[in-house]
Amino acid sequence: MTVKPSWLRVKAPQWERVGSVKEILRDLGLNTVCEEASCPNIGECFSAGTATFLIMGPACTRACPYCDIDFEKKPKALDPTEPLRLAEAVKRLNLNHVVITSVNRDDLPDGGANQFVQCITEVRSISPKTTIEVLIPDLCGNWDALAIILEAKPEVLNHNTETIPRLYRRVRPQGDYQRSLLLLHQTRTIAPWVYTKSGIMVGLGETDSEVRQVMQDLRSVDCDILTIGQYLQPSQKHLGVQDFITPELFASWQFYGEKIGFLQVVSSPLTRSSYHAEQVQELMTRYPRNITY
Repeated sequence: MTVKPSWLRVKAPQWERVGSVKEILRDLGLNTVCEEASCPNIGECFSAGTATFLIMGPACTRACPYCDIDFEKKPKALDPTEPLRLAEAVKRLNLNHVVITSVNRDDLPDGGANQFVQCITEVRSISPKTTIEVLIPDLCGNWDALAIILEAKPEVLNHNTETIPRLYRRVRPQGDYQRSLLLLHQTRTIAPWVYTKSGIMVGLGETDSEVRQVMQDLRSVDCDILTIGQYLQPSQKHLGVQDFITPELFASWQFYGEKIGFLQVVSSPLTRSSYHAEQVQELMTRYPRNITY
């Protein structure tokens, strides 16, 4: 068994607060990526009363060997009550910023775009001051579906590139690196006011120069925000960790990212794509963009 270095240790959560968040999620029949993807920050986030909601799941139509979300179950028909239940959870948790993500639903013509829209609409109705971030799949390159999501005007559009191009076939076999970059480019074209965001995980065998090239590629499509975190193996059946990246190297990537023009770079061993996502509100104050609802 691989021994994790000291910098990957997490603080024990406040289980009373964790339990109250879980109780709300169970009461409303909602899934979170925190639980489904075995996120190491679940204790901290739940203790703080935050969660990243996983819609249209928990079964996924893709089988990425790094991900702990179930792909063996058959995806179910979309639940029309899910958006309202999600909005109620946002209200009960009193969230200032909410992240809504989904499994891949390649079985749906729009990839689930309209379900995202309904979730955004319901949250806006019940919690109009809550800022909304959507972490979306690649929609199989369906830019009409992307436009549908952007018409609902989330403040942040997040799509993870996940890894370097050389490792895509092994890490993300049903994904396409160029398609992910194009999605972010299309987002900027369709909705220039939105804050675009992407994330990669490291420790799968990439080199420092390859990580920096991905950062340059993301800036070439005017991506605003970048997250970089350590990949951790969810189980023995998943891809193994090749390297534990030091905090110093993470810090150097943050410095480089800010140097080449990202508005925000969150880079540390425990960073995940929605970890401390609420910090985007500070960014929106410093770099305001005009958006009319």
